[in-house]
Amino acid sequence: MLKMKCITVLAAWFIAANFLPVAPAAPQKPDTKVITAKIADTKIADTRAPGTKDAESLDAERERRAMQFLLKLAEKEITSAVDAMPADKFGFAPTDGEFKGVRTFGQTVKHLSATNYILAAAALGEQPPPDAGDELGPETVRTKAEILNYLHGSFAHLSKAIDAIGQANVPVNPSPISPMKKGEVTRSALIMESLIHAYDHYGQMVEYLRMNGVVPPSSRP
Repeated sequence: MLKMKCITVLAAWFIAANFLPVAPAAPQKPDTKVITAKIADTKIADTRAPGTKDAESLDAERERRAMQFLLKLAEKEITSAVDAMPADKFGFAPTDGEFKGVRTFGQTVKHLSATNYILAAAALGEQPPPDAGDELGPETVRTKAEILNYLHGSFAHLSKAIDAIGQANVPVNPSPISPMKKGEVTRSALIMESLIHAYDHYGQMVEYLRMNGVVPPSSRP
């Protein structure tokens, strides 16, 4: 009998819970703070959507940071290698093998630096520096200290070109030493071309160092 009463109560509860009408809940007042925050987030997202000025500015900022990082890395490795070569070896050029007419160590550094100056000038819409010559560098730059100073200056000019990325008011010129022609060339491309060229000669410098018994700083423990 008790069992039947329990079953009856459970059945009544089930019917009430599932079939009888339920009074509607009282309407809740919308949270204006949440709505305002969502609208603000949407506006921020819209201003950073592809094609907007804010998105383009953000992309240019990221590119400048990335390029400056790569430039500093190249400058550190190359200048440390140049500084590691004894001053009396700046006139060294290999002779054992097919090395006829190759540049000396010092000439290689000047050539790398002159190329940096020429391509950086094009990236800034400037004329090539007259003392860069035919990618040879100034004749007056001869000693180790002078060559190092010329090298540092060339990287500083490249850094200035990187800072101009995203600035529409700074023109870009094609360079006579670049394979990219007018209409193809961009500021970033000229800077990357200069870094690629610099690392090409860095590999050459490393060989010159080792031929003279000097371990490149980047290879030291």
